[in-house]
Amino acid sequence: MISNFVKYLLAFILYLMVFQVMIINNINFGFYIHPYVYILFLLILPIEISGWALLLLSFLTGLTMDMFENSPGIHASSSVFLGFIRQFVLKSIAPRDGYDVGSLPIPSHLGFAWFFKYTVVCAVVHHLFLFIVEEFSFSQIWIIIMKTILSSVVSIILIMVIRLFGSVNRK
Repeated sequence: MISNFVKYLLAFILYLMVFQVMIINNINFGFYIHPYVYILFLLILPIEISGWALLLLSFLTGLTMDMFENSPGIHASSSVFLGFIRQFVLKSIAPRDGYDVGSLPIPSHLGFAWFFKYTVVCAVVHHLFLFIVEEFSFSQIWIIIMKTILSSVVSIILIMVIRLFGSVNRK
């Protein structure tokens, strides 16, 4: 139990603080591209995590990101939405036999293709919600769509690279 807590605390610090805040936020990708790899922390949480714990961790993750970006809760709201929708995504892409007890939503447990599909759906949902809340108007729908598509593509590429070469939660 304690080793899992330390493992996920390390993942939180690594994905949110190191990759997102210290590296990615300091790179100018342009107006339409805003990669958010901190969602990887929410993606790798255990499949059996309780709903309230997932939503609480989602909120704390988004709130931490909001503090670093001086944003008025857009990351907290989009992270909570991702935490809410995550269970539905996991059910919709579940393997035919279901998930094994103790399996984690990572490539080494469920395969690269499964993890890629899972990451794509979650990243697009998160980014779309985030940019809709950020713009708070459908008059800028093309900007929202462009930001969602381009940011999701870059985020997915970075997440896949991090997961392929990272060691947190690898078994």
